[in-house]
Amino acid sequence: MDFYRWVRTQWDRAAAIVLVVAGVISLIVGYIGVSGATLPTEQLPYLASAGLFGLFALGVAATLWLSADLRDEWRKLDDIHHELRAQREEDEPLEMSAKGAPSTASSPRRSRRAGASADRG
Repeated sequence: MDFYRWVRTQWDRAAAIVLVVAGVISLIVGYIGVSGATLPTEQLPYLASAGLFGLFALGVAATLWLSADLRDEWRKLDDIHHELRAQREEDEPLEMSAKGAPSTASSPRRSRRAGASADRG
């Protein structure tokens, strides 16, 4: 059951592993076919089919694996963003009660935008 859940959640990594295995097998079959043939005309079909498929499968596998890594990084960054936003929302009521009125510069992004538009005009 754990393997099935891993395949469902990490489908791109599972597909990358399958493609790496298929690519390596294809390259090995192509090498064996080329090494057994003496004429270049007998070697070309192995290069064209097994060699190109093997390289293509390895390239797609690398792309899928990198895509999975990027998705993990984006998920981590999204978690950090939500934690910072929650922390900022917890701190804003404290600033309001200390000053007695809502803060107009609660977001540094807003004040930078206002300053930047004033500098342009």
